[in-house]
Amino acid sequence: MASTRTLAEDLAALVTSTRAEDLPPLAYERACMSMASTLASAAMGAGIESSRIIRALAHEHAGTPEATVWFDAGRRLPVAEAARVNAVMSDAAASDDSDLRNIAHIGTIVTSTSLAMAERSGASGRDVLHAMVLGYEVAGRIDEALTPGRSDRGFHSAIATIFSGAVATGTLLRLTPEQMTHAIALAATSIGGLHVSANTSVAREYHAGLSALLGIHAALAASKGFRAEAKVLEMPKGFFAAYGGAHLEDVTRDWGKSWDIVTNMAIKLVPGGHPHHAAAEAAANAAIAGDVAPADVASIIVSAPKYRTLPGPAHPTDLIEVAHSPRYFIAAAVADRGFGWIHAAPEKVSDRVIASLIDKIVSDPTPLPYPDRFPHHHGATVTIVLEDGRRFSDHVDFPRGSGPRGIEWADVDAKYRTLMPLSGLAQQNIETSLELLHGFEKVERVQALTTLLG
Repeated sequence: MASTRTLAEDLAALVTSTRAEDLPPLAYERACMSMASTLASAAMGAGIESSRIIRALAHEHAGTPEATVWFDAGRRLPVAEAARVNAVMSDAAASDDSDLRNIAHIGTIVTSTSLAMAERSGASGRDVLHAMVLGYEVAGRIDEALTPGRSDRGFHSAIATIFSGAVATGTLLRLTPEQMTHAIALAATSIGGLHVSANTSVAREYHAGLSALLGIHAALAASKGFRAEAKVLEMPKGFFAAYGGAHLEDVTRDWGKSWDIVTNMAIKLVPGGHPHHAAAEAAANAAIAGDVAPADVASIIVSAPKYRTLPGPAHPTDLIEVAHSPRYFIAAAVADRGFGWIHAAPEKVSDRVIASLIDKIVSDPTPLPYPDRFPHHHGATVTIVLEDGRRFSDHVDFPRGSGPRGIEWADVDAKYRTLMPLSGLAQQNIETSLELLHGFEKVERVQALTTLLG
């Protein structure tokens, strides 16, 4: 028999009935990895101007000291403001994890909101991981139903990641099914965000901050009895109608059979936009296979439907442009036979060898079509053509560090140890915090971690 409940009510019932013991160990492990990745990305973003501005504004507002602002001398802010500052830091570096269906940075939001709320409530590590998995699940399912309609209409993934903050916070607050319904409904009417702005400016991290801030606000308001329109997700002119959702039946289907944080999350092991990581890996593989010298390259052909017209700036000049320039990813990977954290540095962005290769990149005008509506599941093929006519080609579907390929702690650890020193934390704090993250499910109170981050 079809449910007589609204979609928000169905989601709330599923969330509030899913116990910590219902989740598989791998979901908990991936949540730990996402937290480590988010903190490392935040360390890289802590000194970026957009992060400094939001942090300064939050300290001007001040208020009850409830949660730690990471890497800020132990200073604390109200829970929603702390989560906002921390989310902005993580997203600013373009190095936080992504959901491969839609490149939504859900991990940043569930980590920043869950840690902040857990500090306020005294929750355990297991409580936090439980909240993160559920928040990730709801946001991932909602944004999957919006793909590709959301981006076709020009909206950024922030309109979906807010649900991860609301659900994670609501889980830690132990909301009732009715309260969780209204937290979800309030989240649905709380945020906007334009894709073009995120692609070309630091509005991207501003969106992340709002997802964290407003997601917490939605859950807190619902916990006090604030009520919204429970049919807002599916009703005419409601959330899915406005933002281009066309797959509403998938939002609750097969709940609990698998978990999105396991199947669809990808940890960034290099900086920049996740859509281009597979192309960079394919380019490096081809360069290695052919023992390619940059001076011998005649042309570089990239083939994928998303690259019929290569997006982003051809010759990037800063991190924002690097993050959205597939030409830079591919050229740098050919020049250096790999793409890594060093390629966010100014000396690489201005490298003349990389610039010369950028001008040799062309796109395949007739690539094979993708089999479904999720282009980021299918990567790219890169072919290097040498001056003597030899060709070396490689195809990568999923980048390293992604759920479908498996995620290794060794890769996460390397990212953490590479980026965390940028925060200014003492080396002992970095190593101790990483050890805690490996076993975060056993942490009795999250202050054991957040104290180290201060």
